[in-house]
Amino acid sequence: LSSSPVAAFVTGRRAVASSFRIRPTALSSSSATSSETSTSSSSGNESIVHNGAIYQRLPPNYRDSQYDLQNRQTGLANTSYDPSSFESSIYSWWEAAGCFDPDAKRAFLSSSSSSSNKPPYVLPMPPPNVTGRLHMGHAIFVALQDVLARFHRMRGRPVLWTPGTDHAGIATQLQVEKALAAEGKRRGTDAEIAAAREGTDETESERLVGREEFLKRVWEYKEEQGGAITSQLRSLGASADWTRERFTMDPALSVGVTEAFCRLYEKGLVYRGTYMVNWSPGLMTAVSDLEVEYSEEEGKLYYFKYLVDGAEEDYLPVATTRPETIFGDTAVCVNPDDERYRHLVGKRVIVPLSGKSAFEKDSPAKNYRTIPVIADDYVDMSFGTGALKITPGHDPNDYELGKTHDLPILTIMNKDATMTSTCGTDYAGLDRFAARDKLWKDMEEEGLTIKAEKHMQRVPRSQRGGEVIEPLVSQQWFVKTEGMGKKAL
Repeated sequence: LSSSPVAAFVTGRRAVASSFRIRPTALSSSSATSSETSTSSSSGNESIVHNGAIYQRLPPNYRDSQYDLQNRQTGLANTSYDPSSFESSIYSWWEAAGCFDPDAKRAFLSSSSSSSNKPPYVLPMPPPNVTGRLHMGHAIFVALQDVLARFHRMRGRPVLWTPGTDHAGIATQLQVEKALAAEGKRRGTDAEIAAAREGTDETESERLVGREEFLKRVWEYKEEQGGAITSQLRSLGASADWTRERFTMDPALSVGVTEAFCRLYEKGLVYRGTYMVNWSPGLMTAVSDLEVEYSEEEGKLYYFKYLVDGAEEDYLPVATTRPETIFGDTAVCVNPDDERYRHLVGKRVIVPLSGKSAFEKDSPAKNYRTIPVIADDYVDMSFGTGALKITPGHDPNDYELGKTHDLPILTIMNKDATMTSTCGTDYAGLDRFAARDKLWKDMEEEGLTIKAEKHMQRVPRSQRGGEVIEPLVSQQWFVKTEGMGKKAL
């Protein structure tokens, strides 16, 4: 900051003052009519009125600030130097004097033809989460950006470092939901709230918090927690212009986001498509691959029978860790080199519990669902039974395999991880794990199960919410990166 209005650095054990200073003084009401005026003080030093304050240019030999006196008194030999007794007051001095205001910088440079025409230097701050706390990553970017800002100020350029904070939607939502849980409440959907009001359970109605009330709680939490991170940024000495601080949910920024999105869409750089995503049922949103953590957990490997359509005794044994997804199967795949099942390729098998007549030999009706047996060398013959059920709507690998073989996609779960009506009236509305237990029990009664054994598996969990991620095919917005990637490379 050696060329900005107030210049002082804390380096090592002492604060080093710059060779030229500008001191703010109070502006009298008689001179408040001018927003930017050059004046001359009684001592002959040039002064400038800017934004309601008088800034006085002091001579290079000026060295009587309280910070310089303290530094001279302390000296390098004093091992009891405490940065906290200097830094907070120095930063407050910088901020009050308008050191980080590029408009003030322009005013001071206006009298110098060699500096007044220099272009401004602008850099936006990557906004940290408003409800979070700084970590090492923040410290790195603050240090790098601060170096750039101060360097260009020293070159005589007006510098604008724009600070701001991010709304951190998912992280904030989690914290508010935790607070609600502590009160014995939870966020409820419109359907849940309507059903609770129509029912006789008044306690359940009181426990549910609707959208409007939830949003109110989120804003309250933001106001309570939002100041901590900006205070930490100031403690790091970030020379940002805090008069221009912004929040990502500010109305003006929302207008800007809408405009930017429309322009990208008109240029064909953003598009909407149906893809497999990592769906978080608790947060009711898709999360990126980076926000999914895999943990080794003990589960079960369920072995069951896929009856061959038209054959009374023949069946194809299949193993799965998620029986509830059987309702979404659209094929069973075997390795073309597997002699055990080669004779079944091209035939059709019956989806378990897809129709009552599936297990009645003499039934004239045929209302059960059948799917084809296909061959692909993707299948590992040594895992499980060597036959792989394909559920393109709820497994990323099956999704890719389904595209290869042009298989239909069935969505059998709602966004809250309950089963859809596709699964039949006995299972619709059940939680996915409750449906797993019920389906396996029903299959046991029908003689369709073989065995269930313990099995260690990699379970995808939401990094933020902790719940098990459900792979789901959903419409999402994407950015076309091919052109940008070529330019970057």
